Amino acid sequence: MTAVLYPATVFIWGTTWLAIAYQIGDVPIANSIMYRFAIAALILVCVLALSGRLQKLNPQQHLSCLLLGLCLFSCNFMLFYHAAQYIPSGLISIVFSIATIMNMLNSWLFHGQRPSLRLLCGGCLGIGGIIMLFYPDLSQAEHFSEQILGLVMALAGTYCFSLGNMLSAKQQKQGLSVLSVNAYGMAYGALLLLLWSLVSGQGFSFSLQPLYLSSLFYLAIIGSVLGFSFYLVLVGRLGPQKAAYATVLFPIVALALSTIFEGYQWSNLGLLGVATVLLGNLLVFTKGRPSLAWLRKPQQAV
Repeated sequence: MTAVLYPATVFIWGTTWLAIAYQIGDVPIANSIMYRFAIAALILVCVLALSGRLQKLNPQQHLSCLLLGLCLFSCNFMLFYHAAQYIPSGLISIVFSIATIMNMLNSWLFHGQRPSLRLLCGGCLGIGGIIMLFYPDLSQAEHFSEQILGLVMALAGTYCFSLGNMLSAKQQKQGLSVLSVNAYGMAYGALLLLLWSLVSGQGFSFSLQPLYLSSLFYLAIIGSVLGFSFYLVLVGRLGPQKAAYATVLFPIVALALSTIFEGYQWSNLGLLGVATVLLGNLLVFTKGRPSLAWLRKPQQAV
């Protein structure tokens, strides 16, 4: 199952960047994200309710799902979409790949899961490879202050995503269903975005353009219902550190699509970056993870 879910997650999230680009336009960002997760939540709730698989939660568990909606289905996407106004989407995907490192640190901080040397090296190699892929864009920066603002937003969005990973891992250990938690979390995320649209005075608008509609439903059904469900199952199976390595790989899928649809030009450094990412992936999934010399306490199994 893991061998199927992992590449499926990489492929799905690798394709969502192109769909997200088609969402930016006349419709306010908060509206588009709200529509996406409202549709996804409605689909999940209906399917689970009709099949008798929708879990009933107590108030404390609903609060947990509200926090998940804040971290994974609203705040992080607001930050990413707004960051895209200042820095290229490729650079945002680089920042997002740092979720691997953030998950390692947060797992250590919140769960006492100390990362192995091999896991750290693999994650760092993967991030280094992604940086190589996008270095030409970074070296052509013109508006430094705007890029710093974009980077801060992208980093904040990635940390929100990492916190959501920690929360999901805890929920699964408590016996909560990934699909049910996703359904509630997406519903809460959509409600939070609704409140933001009202409070901020942005109002509401919608587009009936075929490209907007098709990308919206792709993001809602494929990117959200399937993508997040697959990913959070991996969080439960592999642990947040290994599952987050998917975030290092999916920019390669995004680059492949960019080559086909946007005429992306590959460089020698870019090819070296791909090789580096694959090497990092090999290190992460190779058996035998020697512990760091300065962390000799037994670590919890991932």
